[in-house]
Amino acid sequence: MGRGRAKAKQTKVARQLKYYTPDTDLSALERELHGSSQRDSDNESPSADEDEYDDYGKWVAGER
Repeated sequence: MGRGRAKAKQTKVARQLKYYTPDTDLSALERELHGSSQRDSDNESPSADEDEYDDYGKWVAGER
């Protein structure tokens, strides 16, 4: 007994999440998307983290 109130609360929360439409700042989204592509093209040089696994193909083939 007593599950009715808990289930009603869960249903209410699920309905709020399903139909909630937040206000989207499209201009901020556009700035973020355009800004990230410009920064990615500037960082085309390989970093130290990428060089760490360059010998993975040799390791898989057994040429350690």
